[in-house]
Amino acid sequence: MKKLLVTGSSGLIGSEVCIHFAQLGWEIHGVDNNQRAVFFGPSGDTRWNQSRLASKIKNFVHHEVDIRDRQGIIDLIQNVQPDAIVHTAAQPSHDRAAAIPFEDFDTNAVGTFNLLEATRRYRTDIPFVHMSTNKVYGDAPNEIAMQELETRWDYADATYAHGIPESFRIDQCKHSLFGASKVSADISVQEYGRYFTMPSCVLRGGCLTGPSHSGVELHGFLSYLVKCNLEEKEYTVFGYKGKQVRDNIHSYDVARFIEEFIKAPRVAEVYNLGGGKDNTCSILEAFDIISKISGKPMKYKYDETNRIGDHICYYSDLRKMKEHYPDWDITKSLQTTFEEIYDAWIQREN
Repeated sequence: MKKLLVTGSSGLIGSEVCIHFAQLGWEIHGVDNNQRAVFFGPSGDTRWNQSRLASKIKNFVHHEVDIRDRQGIIDLIQNVQPDAIVHTAAQPSHDRAAAIPFEDFDTNAVGTFNLLEATRRYRTDIPFVHMSTNKVYGDAPNEIAMQELETRWDYADATYAHGIPESFRIDQCKHSLFGASKVSADISVQEYGRYFTMPSCVLRGGCLTGPSHSGVELHGFLSYLVKCNLEEKEYTVFGYKGKQVRDNIHSYDVARFIEEFIKAPRVAEVYNLGGGKDNTCSILEAFDIISKISGKPMKYKYDETNRIGDHICYYSDLRKMKEHYPDWDITKSLQTTFEEIYDAWIQREN
């Protein structure tokens, strides 16, 4: 039986990957020390998800290891001897990073480097999948000519009719400290791939979402928005008139792409992994969607100050992904994703 090592296994993407590959017959080893609760407080706690994995996956092995612990990671990989590694652990908030810069960099940049070097010392022929972020592009996408529509911004430049491609520049722009730490990790994965010919990829995620998300204000756009609507809590819109646009991809479709990559890995590849143009919505449009599902109006206030390095409009060009892996496509619509997140919060609250 093949072994899969998943870091951040109690998080949204990590847990989805664990369950998906367990159903494919893999032995699952999860690495998580609930740092999300440290970063975001009790509302970010993911122990409930760890318990869910233990109950749903036969012989699930949990490893309480911090990816910043260099020797601990080296020993872990040597002992587990995985056939593939999926690295989803991170400090995920660009707002929070400014308050905890050392923790952010040590987790995102150094933690990823620890995993890469530990993998190289073990074997250089196993797939290494890294969850990067579209924040590696910094605020450079804001330089694209935009058009303001009634409820959203969109690109006015036909060059980006399909979204942002992987060739888009990542330097000479403002990233936030989170974006900078993730750029370091992103480039490190590519460098280990090219230098040591390690099968590897970075997945520059758009808005990754789904029912297993422990959404909080500083991270987890759709999950937190839905939670606010359910609890009739006021949501704060930061800048851009609430018309800022994101492409949303369900965690299941993320896990499916990772499956396709591990079946036919490439070396040092980069993919913009998002919902694409069909799964985009602005904050104002998201308010309308969830209000129709729940029957509750959205309570919100507006703060004119946009988040530092935030995108006015961002959606992923999926053409490279589909060309390299034609058996993969988006299967979860935006409406379905909203409904699943809403149902999950209802079940969790009860």
